[in-house]
This record gives sequence, structure tokens and C-alpha cells, in this order.
Amino acid sequence: MSALDVIKAHYDANDRGDLAGMLAPFADDIRWTEMAGFPCAGTYVGAEEIVKNVFARLAEEWDGYTCTVTELHEAGDVVVGLGSYTATHKATGRFVEARVAHVWRVAGDKAVAFEQFTDTLLFERAAHT
Repeated sequence: MSALDVIKAHYDANDRGDLAGMLAPFADDIRWTEMAGFPCAGTYVGAEEIVKNVFARLAEEWDGYTCTVTELHEAGDVVVGLGSYTATHKATGRFVEARVAHVWRVAGDKAVAFEQFTDTLLFERAAHT
């Protein structure tokens, strides 16, 4: 399985709303980094921490949160996904749409690292009155 196939499986599961499928390509000790300034900024290790600190938190604070990846580019064991986020902040009712880049590192048939790049100021503005 190529690095591209590993990451494509994650995004395909995301598109289906299949959390177990999203987590299936993750190594047990995957390092997941949400960039500074993003609502759930930090680095989390392992699927349990990612679900708790990223996926669950986004669901608690945002309505209709979606990540749509429209391009995937492979360079050896690195895969870059380009797309956009959309969501409405529950407390403020403000909508946000922001471009995003995800950088993945793959070893064998498992994703071992993820790093997010997005315009965090757009999320900050949507989350505050």
C-alpha cells in the first residue's frame, strides 16, 4: 500500500462519517499537531488523544464542521492534502471557511505523523463576539 493509499483511506472514511475508518490507518503512536492559534492547538499522541482533544472538541464547539480535501500529493513517505474547512461556531453563530494544508508522514502502511496549516485568525474571529 502506498503512502497516498494510506492517507486516502483516512479521508474517504472522513467523507463517509466513519470515525473507526478514519482512525484505522493511524499508527498506535501517531503524533497529530494542530497549529498554534487553532481552537484545539497542540500535539496529541495516539488515536484516543486525537479523538478527545480534536474531533470531540470540534464537534462540541462547532456546528457542521467539515474538512474537505480536494487534492492529495505524494512525495515518498510524505503526503500533502489541500482543501478547506467550514463550520459555524455554536456560541457566536458565525460561519468560517478557511483553506487548509495537511502534511502527513507514513511508515509502512500506517500514518505516523500529521501537521495542520490553516488561517487560525479566521477561526479566532468566528469564535469571539
